[in-house]
Amino acid sequence: MSGIYLHIPFCKKACHYCNFHFSTSLRLKVDLVKALCSEIEKRRDYLGSNVLSSIYFGGGTPSILEKDDLQLIFNTISKYFSSSDDIEITLEANPDDLTKPKVEVLKALGVNRLSIGVQSFFDSDLQWMNRAHTSGEATDAIRNAQDVGITNLTVDLIYGSPYLTHKMWHENVERVLNMGIQHISAYCLTVEEKTALHHMIKKGRFKPLDQDHANEQFAFLIDILTKNGFEHYEISNFAKPGFRALHNTNYWLGAKYLGVGPAAHSYNGVSRSWNIANNKKYIDTITEGQLPLETEYLTPSMRYNEYVMTSLRTSWGVDAAQIQDLYPDFLPYFEEYIKKHLEKGMVWVHDGHYVLTHEGKFFADKVAMDLFWVDE
Repeated sequence: MSGIYLHIPFCKKACHYCNFHFSTSLRLKVDLVKALCSEIEKRRDYLGSNVLSSIYFGGGTPSILEKDDLQLIFNTISKYFSSSDDIEITLEANPDDLTKPKVEVLKALGVNRLSIGVQSFFDSDLQWMNRAHTSGEATDAIRNAQDVGITNLTVDLIYGSPYLTHKMWHENVERVLNMGIQHISAYCLTVEEKTALHHMIKKGRFKPLDQDHANEQFAFLIDILTKNGFEHYEISNFAKPGFRALHNTNYWLGAKYLGVGPAAHSYNGVSRSWNIANNKKYIDTITEGQLPLETEYLTPSMRYNEYVMTSLRTSWGVDAAQIQDLYPDFLPYFEEYIKKHLEKGMVWVHDGHYVLTHEGKFFADKVAMDLFWVDE
């Protein structure tokens, strides 16, 4: 099964930590939605199969779209693709957009999963992040979705800020648990270049990040969520049984996906392509009948490295049999360089699957980098 990712590059405000492609001007919204639909038509054969298991609206802020915008997109997808009976349709949403009438519209259009960007239930956090919503709106958004009947919900939280005390972090997590959420995505605050956060730290207006502080909050998160019946199935993602994110899980399993919209990436098993990260140039290129993308054909070593990087972050880990089947030249290399991480207790082996231990989860990127093949 394959999926479609739609990048909606519009936001009401620029979050201080965000380095994704977006615009705070909606002037080009109508033209961009039309161009996005044209791209779907032009690339309808990209996946090889027209049966979709997932549709994912990301951004940016997809919840900023109106009913007519979404209806046009859904109509276009339906024209060129069919879907599985249990298709997952996820839309990322800011809490301030999720009024009860808006949620009712989304459900009527077919959205059956919402990814709600709460980030924190403390207004002081939301203010330094420059988020558009308040803590009260976050609570209302979750309740509105549940009341309307969209019960497959995931909430995003951010930890690791030097201003987020452990007490505040505990309250954030416990509040989500008390609201009956089935999936939590928790991201450690990172400082990306050219963001407002990066500038504020350089100017001394924001405290530098403390990795030990972040690690303590990550450890608490793992402990409390696993005790409450969540599966830690990917480094940043926790789910109750039956509520794993299908679309994202397919990424980690190496499934094909089509990405449409500015800055969107696509993968078909052989190559990876990405669209230009400029709204006007994207629209103009599509209007001229061209595709605004670049393509990179993946070498065997690149595919091996991607498999190791994504699989090691998951609860199922790296399957030695799959390396033997798909990348046999790299298995001896993998087995040699994984040894030191086994000895250090960072990784354990179960039925031929190499899985990060509790301690290893704090060093996932480093372990993966040690296993990468570097072409000379």
